[in-house]
Amino acid sequence: MEYVKLGNTGLEVSRICLGCMGFGVAVPGGHQWVLDEASSQQIIKRALELGVNFFDTANVYSAGTSEEFTGRALKQYANRDEIVLATKVNGRMHGGPNGAGLSRKAIMSEIDKSLKRLGTDYVDLYQIHRWDYDTPIEETMEAMHDVVKAGKARYIGASAMYAWQFLKALHVAENNGWTRFISMQNHYNLIYREEEREMLPLCKAEKIAVIPYSPLAGGRLTKDSQEKTHRSETDQIVKQKYDATVATDRLIIDQVAAIAEKHRVPRAQIALAWLLQKDPVTAPIVGATKISHLEDAIAACLIKLTQEEIVSLEEPYVPHRIVGHF
Repeated sequence: MEYVKLGNTGLEVSRICLGCMGFGVAVPGGHQWVLDEASSQQIIKRALELGVNFFDTANVYSAGTSEEFTGRALKQYANRDEIVLATKVNGRMHGGPNGAGLSRKAIMSEIDKSLKRLGTDYVDLYQIHRWDYDTPIEETMEAMHDVVKAGKARYIGASAMYAWQFLKALHVAENNGWTRFISMQNHYNLIYREEEREMLPLCKAEKIAVIPYSPLAGGRLTKDSQEKTHRSETDQIVKQKYDATVATDRLIIDQVAAIAEKHRVPRAQIALAWLLQKDPVTAPIVGATKISHLEDAIAACLIKLTQEEIVSLEEPYVPHRIVGHF
């Protein structure tokens, strides 16, 4: 496993981050394809054996049970000082007022609840899950700064927003002497490349780590369009993201298949190898519901695509509507 610095910090993370959204108890309105605790533990254990030290979850995943499963597995199989544990805040955790968002009240309440579920005194990376249009960014950034100063998080990051919003947050923090975001967890893969317009150049200029989510487009880059899985049949979020562009995306998926056949590897390895060669991507967040998903992700680190192969993968792309920011 290769380890790299997380943005402009001294923190070392594995080149692959294990996304833990697929672990937890299926809840009404949530993902129905999640793994139970025993199956989740086996994947986390195998990730550690393969050298993965970077794990990402969120308070809202499976109503908090993703954090619980992840925390218990890491406590059983890992040395806390050797892993980098990330979680997120913003999603609705209870009904009524103050049950979601990035107010000072919500952040201070949710960090303590996340730490309790994770079974740890601190997280390494605490991220705002989305932009909160109803809370001043000054309030959010000061609260995040105070979470760090209280020792409950080592670093802070952001996820899925417009570049102007991210730059505003960076400016507010810098102007007030508060802790700055060091990472951007954004929606980026071979069939969704809108982040290349503004967000990626901004992150490169500001030395921000880029840790893309959905690097395999919810599995669409790994199989033929007619091939069905439990997730592809039930994941409404993936349908919302990609169903509108199925015809144009198929041209890219066909190129992934052709290059995978040439290299004699699964398609997932080609899609991830492309992402790993994109500057300034630091560590794609890979969700794994099978051991093979994890092993494919690790193997992708060893594949180096030629410039000709990269061009053939990128050439069919057409502009997509913005998805993921809301």
